[in-house]
Amino acid sequence: MDKKKTLITLSAVALGSVIYNYLRPVRSEVEVIHNFDLEKYLGTWYEIARLDFFWEKDLKDVTATYSKNEDGSLKVENSGVHIRTGKQKTSIGKAKLLGAPNEAALKVSFFGPFYSGYNIVRLDEDYQDALVFGDDLDHMWILSREKTISQTRKELYLAYAEACGYDINKLTWTIQEA
Repeated sequence: MDKKKTLITLSAVALGSVIYNYLRPVRSEVEVIHNFDLEKYLGTWYEIARLDFFWEKDLKDVTATYSKNEDGSLKVENSGVHIRTGKQKTSIGKAKLLGAPNEAALKVSFFGPFYSGYNIVRLDEDYQDALVFGDDLDHMWILSREKTISQTRKELYLAYAEACGYDINKLTWTIQEA
């Protein structure tokens, strides 16, 4: 009898978690880039730094490639190579603009109906490097069209992220060899 109650309780908790994640709004609480041109953002970006999380743990040569789907959404292809095994890891997701087409606030999903925020908060005028925040202080990326970024841009992004509450000492600096 206790096993049945435990199973019912665990099932209810799991279902509640799924419903919460499905229904929770994805919103940007940070000031994103306005006058954003999605067409210029498309293409491949090299990850310069990230706040590590489970999918990217121990990956090097990380890239994110954005392209348009027929339905107007974006295809997001993230890939990297595991540092120890050398195995390629790729994940394909979908992104949608959250608001106006000229605002750089998107929602991204790699797991069915579950979306997370993807907020481009700093972007060089030629779309050569970017600072991206997630929904919370645990998700942040510095991206570039090249495998490196200038020290000046790096310092600007780090100062802004720190001022926004991010712990920049926890950043993982992505190895880009390939």
